[in-house]
Amino acid sequence: MVQIGYTMMTEQAGPRELVDHVVRAEEAGFDFSVTSDHYFPWLRTQGHSPYAWSVLGAAAQATRRIPLMTYVTCPTFRYHPAVVAQKAATMQLLSEGRFRLGLGSGENLNEHVVGGGWPSVDVRHEMLEEAVEIIRALFKGGHVNHRGTHFDVESARLWDLPDQPPPIGIAVSGERSCSLAGRLADLVIATEPKSDLLDAFDRHGGAGKPRVGQLPVCYDPDRDTAIKRAHSQFRWFGSGWKVNSELPHPDSFEGATQFVTPDDVADSIPCGDDPEDFVKAVRPYAEAGFTEIALVQIGGESQPAYLDWSEKTLLPALRDALA
Repeated sequence: MVQIGYTMMTEQAGPRELVDHVVRAEEAGFDFSVTSDHYFPWLRTQGHSPYAWSVLGAAAQATRRIPLMTYVTCPTFRYHPAVVAQKAATMQLLSEGRFRLGLGSGENLNEHVVGGGWPSVDVRHEMLEEAVEIIRALFKGGHVNHRGTHFDVESARLWDLPDQPPPIGIAVSGERSCSLAGRLADLVIATEPKSDLLDAFDRHGGAGKPRVGQLPVCYDPDRDTAIKRAHSQFRWFGSGWKVNSELPHPDSFEGATQFVTPDDVADSIPCGDDPEDFVKAVRPYAEAGFTEIALVQIGGESQPAYLDWSEKTLLPALRDALA
């Protein structure tokens, strides 16, 4: 059975609301949850960006069953990998083994705030590989010293370690990132239903490991309202990772998406309240081979209504269709 997840999207809701939403998602029957880790929203209309790790800690205490996961954290610019390892180990303890550490090479939108420029994608992948090496070494216990191309670690140790370290996922978008994920990750992460990404992940050592996808949806009883909301807050989504990883500010995304129309958005994001439209959007991920699919309901204020509808209508429809 394909598992269906809920996304705590930090770009569209405040910290207390995000925790309330994931508590309700657990009650509604979602199989797992993921959390974005941003410093900026994609567009000003989204209007939020609290610190994801504080939200995760609160969510770990407020929930009892639902797994938690970063989707994704960049461990190379805003955060040093040694600090990411400490945060992840602590989250695994707080959640009593329900946490997975999703990692990626980052977006300029969030990482530019610490300065230092934005290097090429090849350098970002080098940094990610070295960061994973450091994190895994710290998860093993003991003191870690590291003198690397991009990072130094001076006699670091995690004093509070879970019995089982958090599984590590790596986000992929092409052959190089699939190679990294296949060799270094316990699971793979993607936002496009491309079977060739999973095939490349398998070729590089990922066969048999979980694969987690994500897609946006926009529930509303009035389809026109849903389309309007999706266009206002999510028209950036179709630009693709090569664009989305490079732009430095919400105003950049405003300019880059100025000619995207509501019809364009409605063609790529299921909008309204017909569960068959949502099933149709999810099915390509299942057919591509994803074992878990996280849905992103667009609009912070729409979450309670969406979660009620998901419990009664959407989740049963998805499970019937994907069984």
